[in-house]
Amino acid sequence: MNRRRRHPLLYERRHEPLLPRRAWALRLAWHLGLAAALLAFALGVGAFGYHVTEGMPWIDAFLNAAMILSGMGPVEALSTASGKLFATAYAIFSGVFFLAVAGVVLAPVLHRVLHRFHLDEEADG
Repeated sequence: MNRRRRHPLLYERRHEPLLPRRAWALRLAWHLGLAAALLAFALGVGAFGYHVTEGMPWIDAFLNAAMILSGMGPVEALSTASGKLFATAYAIFSGVFFLAVAGVVLAPVLHRVLHRFHLDEEADG
């Protein structure tokens, strides 16, 4: 049987066998890499926003962005209206972003569990 190798981000279908552990680990690594890239992008957007709207030095802007993105809250008080508007939008974005990245990281784990459960169900029936 000549099976074509699938990209690690393409999930196996309902009637396909469970992915071997090594291939699943590669899929998980792809998802973790994607999550890290998304995190870096979001931190960059936040640091840029704080730097431009509040005039913060880059290191302070990065710190504020990291604290907002992690849900801890801002480090420095904001003094401009544009900075406060940016911080509001970035905080809302950060909440949604957290859920999206959690989904990216958990997708391969949940898919494997559900696929295994489905295969067990077919074997019993």
